[in-house]
Amino acid sequence: MRYRDYDPKVDKDPVYRILREVGWAEPGGQYSLDLTLEAARALVAEVDGSPECIVCTAPGVMRYLEEDLPSVEVSLVATSRIARRQGLASRLLARALAADVANGAVAARVCVFDQGYYDKVGFGPGPYEHTLSFDPAALTLKEKPRVPRRLTKDDLALIHASRLARLRGHGGVNYPSTAHTQIELDFAHKGFGLGYCDGPNGELTHHFWCSAQEAEHGPYRISWIAYQTREQFLELMGLLQGLSDQVHLVSMREPYGIQLQDFVDRPARRRSITEGSRFENRMSAHAFWQVRILDLPGCLSHTHLSCGQVRFNLRLADPAAALLEDEAGWRGIAGEYVLTVGPACDVEPGTDPSLATLTASVNAFSRLWLGVRPASGLAVTSDLSGPEELLQQLDRAFLLPQPRPDWDF
Repeated sequence: MRYRDYDPKVDKDPVYRILREVGWAEPGGQYSLDLTLEAARALVAEVDGSPECIVCTAPGVMRYLEEDLPSVEVSLVATSRIARRQGLASRLLARALAADVANGAVAARVCVFDQGYYDKVGFGPGPYEHTLSFDPAALTLKEKPRVPRRLTKDDLALIHASRLARLRGHGGVNYPSTAHTQIELDFAHKGFGLGYCDGPNGELTHHFWCSAQEAEHGPYRISWIAYQTREQFLELMGLLQGLSDQVHLVSMREPYGIQLQDFVDRPARRRSITEGSRFENRMSAHAFWQVRILDLPGCLSHTHLSCGQVRFNLRLADPAAALLEDEAGWRGIAGEYVLTVGPACDVEPGTDPSLATLTASVNAFSRLWLGVRPASGLAVTSDLSGPEELLQQLDRAFLLPQPRPDWDF
């Protein structure tokens, strides 16, 4: 088996064959594949001289409280039918992450088909994302929105710039290439957008992009909503409310810091009377993305916590080490460290016998660092353990907002 960079001159057709075999290549899918490859670094694994596995990672940034960290998104992992259960994808992904670390990335994220597979490369699950399906006529907003601008796929540059400039909270990610927005525009069935160009030079300041299962009555699904102020968010919600003359159901993921049910009149009653119908009002929760630290000092240098200083030993395990050869350079982040967390964070190699020790996998520690779950909870469900007093200190130290990437892939 041979691992190498993707070569579009000879690999495009074999890679498209892989996507057909896994069911991800729809009619016209070659165009989406081209866009994915345009925005990413791609590696392939050969079997008998032919690519049978591909991994793509795309550069971006991840917000940690008030700072942006260089990060990557795992945008494509696919293995052909003849190369399953050979460990190709996990080893190829580990190699891709090693290359990303060499290029400065300190953290990585991946959207998953199910929990478990990417754990083998050191990823841990993010929090539940909540999606509310509601009758727009039930919204209780009083503000009357202005007449919006109609947005189409031809407004790609305008829309992408608006997404990059949106209000982002803790965990929010951005990807610079317009290909990331183009793919999602194309993916939305009967997609359309509405928004407002209130920028000083006519920039699109706030908008949403929507797909329609059926144009007349819905359900509609909000692919994303982008805004820079609370007032802009309320104006966009007012536009959704205005669709209620025809549309019976809108599904929308909760934005950072917002509890959408606060805008819905008698939500429990509406859930009861629509149960089982095509236009059922409901709330669903899914943990569909995972995260891992790639560079421990790099992540901690951007970490500033509102707590007193906590100093402890960290004994860290990283499954990526077993997937990489010496020539990869990066071998994961397993090791023994002395950590200081607080307003300024620091990490040193080694141990201090006078300090308490936290033992964790990178999967679990990444979740603690990002604020997905507290240390005391991870000690119950994940590979993390330590003295009770230390766990309580870390619960208070990493008391963070729930991370919301706010950008699917």
